[in-house]
This record gives sequence, C-alpha cells and structure tokens, in this order.
Amino acid sequence: MARSAPGWRNTTAALAAAGLLATGLGAAPGASAAAEPRVDLKVLLVDNGDSPVQAIAAELKSTGVPYTTVDLNDPGRPTIDAAFLSDTAGGTPRARYQGVVLPNEAPFGAGSAEQTALEAYEKTYGIPQVDAYTWAHPEVGLEYTSDGGYSGSLDGREAAVTTAGRSGPFGYLDGPLTFEDNSPGTPESYGFLAKPRAGFTSYVDAAVPESTGRASLVGEYAHDGRRELVVTFAYNQYQQQFRVLARGIVEWLTQGIHLGRSRNSFAVHVDDVFAPDARWDTERNCTPGDLDCVGGDGQETTTPVRMTAADAAYAAQWQQSSGFTLDMVYNAGSGEEWKSENGGTDALTDRLLADKAKYRWINHTYTHAFLGCVQDTTTVPWTCARNADGSTRYMSRSDISAQIRDNHAWGVAKGLPLDRAELVTGEHSGLKTLPQQPADNPNLAGALSDNGVKWTGSDNSREPEQRPVGGALTVPRHPMNVYYNVGTGAEMADEYNWIYTSKADGGSGVCEDNPTSTCMPEPLDTATGYASYIVPQEARTALGHAIGNDPRPHYVHQSNLAEDRLLYPVLDKVLAGYRALYADNAPLENPRQSAIGTELKRRADWRTAVANGKVTAYRVGKTVTVSAPSGTQIPVTAPEGTRKQLLLGTSVFGTPYAGRRSAWTTPEALQTALRLTLP
Repeated sequence: MARSAPGWRNTTAALAAAGLLATGLGAAPGASAAAEPRVDLKVLLVDNGDSPVQAIAAELKSTGVPYTTVDLNDPGRPTIDAAFLSDTAGGTPRARYQGVVLPNEAPFGAGSAEQTALEAYEKTYGIPQVDAYTWAHPEVGLEYTSDGGYSGSLDGREAAVTTAGRSGPFGYLDGPLTFEDNSPGTPESYGFLAKPRAGFTSYVDAAVPESTGRASLVGEYAHDGRRELVVTFAYNQYQQQFRVLARGIVEWLTQGIHLGRSRNSFAVHVDDVFAPDARWDTERNCTPGDLDCVGGDGQETTTPVRMTAADAAYAAQWQQSSGFTLDMVYNAGSGEEWKSENGGTDALTDRLLADKAKYRWINHTYTHAFLGCVQDTTTVPWTCARNADGSTRYMSRSDISAQIRDNHAWGVAKGLPLDRAELVTGEHSGLKTLPQQPADNPNLAGALSDNGVKWTGSDNSREPEQRPVGGALTVPRHPMNVYYNVGTGAEMADEYNWIYTSKADGGSGVCEDNPTSTCMPEPLDTATGYASYIVPQEARTALGHAIGNDPRPHYVHQSNLAEDRLLYPVLDKVLAGYRALYADNAPLENPRQSAIGTELKRRADWRTAVANGKVTAYRVGKTVTVSAPSGTQIPVTAPEGTRKQLLLGTSVFGTPYAGRRSAWTTPEALQTALRLTLP
C-alpha cells in the first residue's frame, strides 16, 4: 500500500498541464455535427496494476457493467487517441465509453498526446472521469495538506458522507463509516485530507487530526468543461471503506444509467435442524465420531449438542425482533430417530412445527447420509471403497433419491412451506469431495432430476462458482466460522486455539505448516475469546459479503442456536453494522436459495453474453437501447422516473433500490431491443 504522495508529476508539470488543458483542447472529429451523440454504455478502465483501479474493476464486474481494460504495463496496448475513443455509427458521432477510470488524474503524463486526447474526449462528450487514487494538490481541486490538511494513516478514523454526497451519488448511506483497523500494529490505510478549492464539491470528508475542521477524502472537481471524481485514500477491493463507497463511485461514473444491477443481501442457512451435532472434546482436542479422534475406549466422550424447545422459541422471537428470516435446513429422519430414543416425544420438533410458517425450510435429506462414494473408514483419512473391478463404489441413484424424497414427503405431511426445487445434501455430499472423490457421484444428477431439484447447495470455500449437476445448478454457500461441534463460547475458543495457535502455545501447529494460515500471537482466553475476538472477526467477514453484492448464502448448524446460542451475537453485529451504514432506501435483502440460484445463473449468462460481444447498449439523449441474445435477461440500473417502452405505450421501469431503479428485464414481445426513456 502506498505510504507517500504518488510521484506522477511535480508542481511545475502540473501547472503546465493545467495551462494546456485550458487552451489546447479541440473538438473530437465530427462531434460538433450532431446535437445528440450516441454514448455506448461501457466504461474505459486504465489499469496500472495498483489495487485502487483493480478494486473499481472488481465492482464493475460484480455489478455487471461492461468495461474495456487498457493495461499500462502491456507494451502492446492500444494507443489512446481520438480514433480509439470515438467514431461514428450510422452517421451519428459515437462516444465509445460512458465513463473513464484512471489510476490518477494524468497517468499518460501531463501534456502527452494520449492525455490530451482523453481530456478532449471527456470535454466533447461530457464523459466523467474517476481518479482512483491521487494526492491532494491544486491540479485536482484541493489545497496541499500543508494548508490545514493531513496525510498519513487513516486506520480507525471515522469519515462521513456530506450533504452534497447524500443528495448525490452516495444518497444510499446514512451513518459514518470507519476505516478498518483490523490489526492495530499493522498500517492498513493511507490517505490525504485536504480542503477544497473553487470547483470542488466534497462528497466524503473526515475530521482533520488536531483540528476542529474537516477535509475531503472523495469529491467532484468540475473544471475546464470536465468532471473528475477525486479519491485521496488508498484501498483494495476487500476493505469495508471501499465496499461501502463502491456503489456511489459507479453511479457517479455512469451518471446513474448503466448495464448491471447491484443489491445488498444476506441469507443464513441453519443445517442439521432436528438432528444432534457431535461436541468437541476439549481434553482430547478432537470430535468424537471423527476417524482421527481415537481413545475413550470407542465410547462417546461428550454429549451431543441439540437445540431445545426453548432454543426454538428464542429463534422465532429473535427473527421477529430482528426482521430477519432464517432458512431451516432439516433432517426429518434424524429427528424421528431422536424421538424414538427419547420416549417417543420431542418438544423441539413440536415447537419448530408450531412456528413452521415463520421460517423458510430446505430439504437436507432424511438422515444426513453421505451421498457420494461408499466410505472406507478403515483408513485415516477415509477412502472411497472399490468394486471388484477396481472402480469406485458409489451410493446408488435409488438410495440418493429415497433420501431426498422421504425428507420432502415428511415436510409436506407436516405442512412445511417448502420449495421442492431446493436441496442441500449432508456435508454437500454427492458432489466431488477432494482429495478422496475427485468427481461427482455419477448417480447424483439422476436422483436430483427424479425429485425435481433445480438448486443444490455447495461449499463456497471449495467451489465458489455455480456449476451444473445434470439439470440442476449448485448454489455456493459461505461457511461461517462458528463451528458445528460446539455449544458454548468456551468450547468454540478452545477449538479455535487448537487450530490457530502454534505447538509451543499448546495448539495443533496446523497454522505453522499451512502456507494459507497464520498463527495467532497467543491463545484466546476461553472465557472471553469468542465474544471479544471471534464474533467481531466473523461479523466483519459476513458483512463484507453482504455489502459486496454477493448473494451467496452463509451456512451454520443447529448447534449454533443451542446452549450459548453462539450465532446470534454474530448476526446481531452484522445487522446492526449494516443498518448503521445504509439508509432506508437500501434495505438488506434476505433471499431464499432458489432466488439466489436464479441470480447467480443470470449473472453468469450475462457475463457470457458480454464477453462474446453479443450485447449492444447505448444512450442517445434520453433514449436507452439495449440488444442482447434472445432470451437473455438484461440487468439495467436507471434513475427514478425511467420508463420502459412497451409495444403500445410505456410502463414504470424496474424496482427502487438505493435511489435508483433496476431490474433484470427483456425486450417486450415483438421487439428486437430493450428501450428505456430517461426522465
């Protein structure tokens, strides 16, 4: 991360560039011939390899905004000139890009032919420019930091959206945003706080240290017929301060009309409902039932963790007070077995069924059986059993189908509000499980089809991309770092210590041997470590997904709603953190699995259409036209008041979110292109 002012140019060169800009601009060829030029709905992104530009690229990709990258480190890159930026289409002057993202205000060099051509293009067609990260100086409309400003670490500092920012591109934000300070001993953010000069409007500011004044971090500089969004802090795509502001940067860049759609969402699946989960053994540092948990004369050494009726009542109450719905991913057969072993009654089942309409429910198979290869547990780790001819022995299609069918039938008989198209197999089994089972159970796809399953859960940490399984598609789920095999905070901290501390500190040492892991400097206090360390860390991760236009659900286990009810502090922190940041016009959506699967498929189809050059989109005045392959769902975001052209007349376009209207849509019947009219 940069720690000093970027050395792109000195003051003398900057003043020379300003003079050139004021006197040396000419109109792009042919631009003055038409009152309403065509502006293509695509962004030009000039990449120097630094994290701020790549962060904006990640936001454009996630949203679905088409963009063209020019890599400054590629000697074979195209030259930025008038012919690259504009031409004519059907006799109409065309601007090929609706917005430009640059690493800084003059990456080609002040006064260079490429820089001059780009500035002329922006002025001629009214194209906005984002300076992804620059330092405070007059050439970007800011005073030097020596004049009542500040440069240095921003870790832990609080910034706020100004009145102009709220009425402009950042109107979806409410409260202050705090720069991350995840590791107090490690610098994470650097930036410049500076006072605006004439022509500069601050959108995000912060208090100047040791001063009563405030100064800008993000703002618009209007000058010489051009507009720049000036960002004076460094960032990467994962930091919360960028994630919160990323939507506004894109809206400013595209002037509120663009291809692509972004919604903040959060869904939580609670696996193993009705079943017990094995409990971590704090003495042997393993979980009874695991193949590598030896000792104890083959006997269970801990009591399994299972919700009680009181836990179920609390879950329903928490949902109501929090305005958030959990997805109950259930194993009916495991619950029936528990009931038969405990006198034929089960208060937990009775309570959950009494409140069944308050939850969403997802089939998790009848007994949570492993649906992949037949496991040979005579070895550690287990291996796939083999047939006589040496081939892998798999669970049969009929047995897999029975697990799915019987669980669904039980739910229907009990009146659960189910969608039979949704499924999560136990441990995501049946799907490939590395290293033992490198391919899906070949019988899985047929069993899914037999039962009308269209969406089956997968583990995002193993397979982050959606993929087909026969006629079904996976829905990758984020595992939450609240372990399935603990019921108390002390147990959670104990297991966490075992995994994340060195052998010298009493841990397993796994963190020392794994290049992707880092050992904690010292073990957590088991009495306080869960609340003080694990909860904030996990909430920050989950909130990052929620505010990053990532629709994929998270998953936990029923044990996390039992005993110490470990899940709720994490969820409370996520929801409170979100509501403190975002205005009412940007609610946190809570979609079910089928909706998430549909969203992921639409995104994948859209990326393919764009990558294959099958999408044409442009604006001429107040008319937007988009053409895409037949049947392709087109994501569009537009200002309030936008209307969609029907065969006869118009209708209101999209649904409101974050001060804009957006939708996945298609042309109307008998139309070859989607047409919108801007307000």
